[in-house]
Amino acid sequence: MIEDQGHIPEEDHTQGQETITRVTGMYKDWFLDYASYVILERAVPAIEDGFKPVQRRILHSMKDLDDGRYNKVANIVGHTMQYHPHGDASIADAMVQIGQKDLLIDTQGNWGNILTGDRAAASRYIEARLSKFALDVVFNPKTTEWQASYDGRRKEPINLPVKFPLLLAQGAEGIAVGLSTKVLPHNFIELIEASIKHLQGKRFTIVPDFATGGIADFSNYNDGLRGGKVRCRARIGQLNKNTLVITEVPFGTTTSSLIDSILKANDKGKIKIKKIEDNTAAEVEILIHLPSGISPDKTIDALFAFTNCETSISPLGCVIEDNKPLFVGVSEMLRHSTNLTVELLKLELEIRLNELEEQWHFASLERIFIENRIYRDIEDEETWEGVISAIDKGLQPYIQHLKRAITTDDITRLTEIRIKRISKFDIDKAQQKIEALEDQIEETKGYLATIIDYAIAYFKRLKADYGKGKERKTEIKVFADVDATKVVIRNTKLYVNREEGFVGTGMRREEYVCDCSDIDDIIVFTKAGKMMVTKVDTKTFVGKNIIHVSVFKKKDTRTIYNMIYKDGKGGASYIKRFAVTSITRDREYDLTKGKPQTNVLYFSANPNGEAEIVSVLLRQVGSIKKLKWDVDFSDISIKGRASKGNIVTKHAVKRIELKEKGMSTLKPRKIWFDDTIQRLNVDGRGDLIGEFRGEDRLLVITQSGLIKTIVPEITTHFSDDMIVLEKWIPSKPISAIYYDGAKEKYFVKRFLIENESKEEVFISAHASSALEIVSTDWRPMAELTFAKDRGKDRKPNQKINIAQFIDVKGISAQGNQLSRQKVNQIDLLEPLPFQAPEAIPADELEVVDEVEISVEAHLQQQKTLEETLPPTQDEEVQRSDDLSSGSTDPEEGQITLF
Repeated sequence: MIEDQGHIPEEDHTQGQETITRVTGMYKDWFLDYASYVILERAVPAIEDGFKPVQRRILHSMKDLDDGRYNKVANIVGHTMQYHPHGDASIADAMVQIGQKDLLIDTQGNWGNILTGDRAAASRYIEARLSKFALDVVFNPKTTEWQASYDGRRKEPINLPVKFPLLLAQGAEGIAVGLSTKVLPHNFIELIEASIKHLQGKRFTIVPDFATGGIADFSNYNDGLRGGKVRCRARIGQLNKNTLVITEVPFGTTTSSLIDSILKANDKGKIKIKKIEDNTAAEVEILIHLPSGISPDKTIDALFAFTNCETSISPLGCVIEDNKPLFVGVSEMLRHSTNLTVELLKLELEIRLNELEEQWHFASLERIFIENRIYRDIEDEETWEGVISAIDKGLQPYIQHLKRAITTDDITRLTEIRIKRISKFDIDKAQQKIEALEDQIEETKGYLATIIDYAIAYFKRLKADYGKGKERKTEIKVFADVDATKVVIRNTKLYVNREEGFVGTGMRREEYVCDCSDIDDIIVFTKAGKMMVTKVDTKTFVGKNIIHVSVFKKKDTRTIYNMIYKDGKGGASYIKRFAVTSITRDREYDLTKGKPQTNVLYFSANPNGEAEIVSVLLRQVGSIKKLKWDVDFSDISIKGRASKGNIVTKHAVKRIELKEKGMSTLKPRKIWFDDTIQRLNVDGRGDLIGEFRGEDRLLVITQSGLIKTIVPEITTHFSDDMIVLEKWIPSKPISAIYYDGAKEKYFVKRFLIENESKEEVFISAHASSALEIVSTDWRPMAELTFAKDRGKDRKPNQKINIAQFIDVKGISAQGNQLSRQKVNQIDLLEPLPFQAPEAIPADELEVVDEVEISVEAHLQQQKTLEETLPPTQDEEVQRSDDLSSGSTDPEEGQITLF
């Protein structure tokens, strides 16, 4: 609390009341003065030119010293101290930051490395000069407003006349007193294109672009305002099954800090790596070697979850306008900068027009003065006033066409013309000069009349002159959230004391349950029908007589718990099936009706919804006739955990025995692929791939010719060159046409995957080999377009039935040559209709078995019903070895399918 009183009141020692000490005098004023100074003069950039004061003074000093050659940075720093009232270290650091952005300063020497975090060499060892871009867009003394420097000896610019959204291109970060700013850097070309759209009255959107590259999610950017968030990720690839490679790092990190965070995560057990190598030079290359048996996909997600491979940035657009802080979004910053650029261009044109008109005015006067020999009128004059008067009088008959009145200064300039110039005066050249000036004046007036078009042309010129090499480096992508519990390395062992009711990782003498991590939750069920979920700890009491304990998975609808319990003393026995998807941690849930002496008779946890068959045995009490029968859990509906269940029996149960293990009662799991984030999901986002059971796999084919089948896990990463992703049908052949770089020919092959757990490349290993088309259709069709031979007509396009052209062979087979003619293009067509073998009704299959037909008849049917590849002019098209020898095509099924 601050008051304008000149004294400090006595402290009030009354019990129960606070003691208030009031700040007065110099303390109050000095704090506000200091805060204002730091905000305005040090930490926050101006919206007009995008510079902080130290940056503006550095560039102004470099312009003072500019002679086209490099200057020692130490010399520039010393010169800047004439304008900046702070130490040389702060100036040198600010200059290095500008130089590392590679936009305004042309650097020479060791200026540090933004990738590794290495510092620049001392300022006496490195040199700099203004870049051509800076000289083009930053400086213009004629449009600059000046003010006295801090000591009054020199003049410095209030703001530099920057004709480009420089603040958004470079970004800015600063912390003042009670205020901060964080404007992220944006792409040079995209800023120019956005400025052009703004001038054209179109809508635009801009997002950051970082010099370190990487991948970023800007979906919550919020136009760079407070509350927005940008998620940045390193670019991680898989070199082989045991090696990951990082080729780009997130903004705000370096290779050193990234490696440190990875080593810390490994030490804490979050991830598991064998070793890490930093081969970074001009480009980032960090090799992460994994132990055998560790999933690369899960490790990549774990790197994002537990290391600096993923960072979060909170932008905050704060700038200075009219000596006041202003919170504004990046779109408004761009609009303001573009409008200011238009005003500066207009001002430059107006200055140029005025200069041209002045040149035209004096050139016209000079011609009149010399052509009409008015200079002779001053020969008899003895005073300066007489000279001026005589010239003025001599000019009057000839000045009706001039655009302004003649001044004394104009006449004075005429008297300064040398005799030599008068003697060599050429009337025709003078007239040509005046006409050229008139053309320039009209051109400038035209630019002023269409100033928006002129500004658009100006921005297009900047893009053409300086845009090369400034393409976007950061890939824009929407990220899927990484569930840390699914990717963390479980390197801690969980133990349980069932009788006493304790679970934890520090009870090594007790019963081992499973591996876990320190961020896992565990779920516990007790004999009394209670359930609890708690955090993994060294030792935790959860309730006596534990019957089941495991790691808990949130939102898990696949794990189904089967339970039979006795409802209190002498009560009936109930059966129920339920899933546990969401809970409150450390809260005890009752899975029964809650009566005293309730007892769980049977319990099982089934990760895929299995439903077993159990035998119920009753006690021999009274006249009960049936003492044993079977109960199938598949007959029981899956309901919520709070459901009562169905009655099994009202009699006393002796025991319950497992009779037969069951199959899953859940529907096959539908899996979608979201192309935006390149991830699988079960939430219905993207394209439906299919319904999967436990043994089903995914088929993945890449443009590089790599083929593999994988278990459809949500954490799987897919490469950018993936071209096929579908449910794998083992009996369905893959057809491919590829170019063999070694033999310089096209080949066709058809194969089945022989080893489902092995990754294989099915095209030749030559560097020039390339996959043209690949199909997983039963009867694919392709069309060939041939190149034109000299002196011959272009060969007509030909269609081939790939299934007929070649039989199914091994994956390592070369295949058959496609054509001896030079192929210009290969297109995949709609496949021929075909009914998959597994979809053929049983009754039709029986008819097929009764059909007897010769191989020759089968081949004749193929020839008449299928479209075949016509022969070339020189030879017949090469057929499959197996087909030409008379063997049937196994992928065509039985003959009746045609």
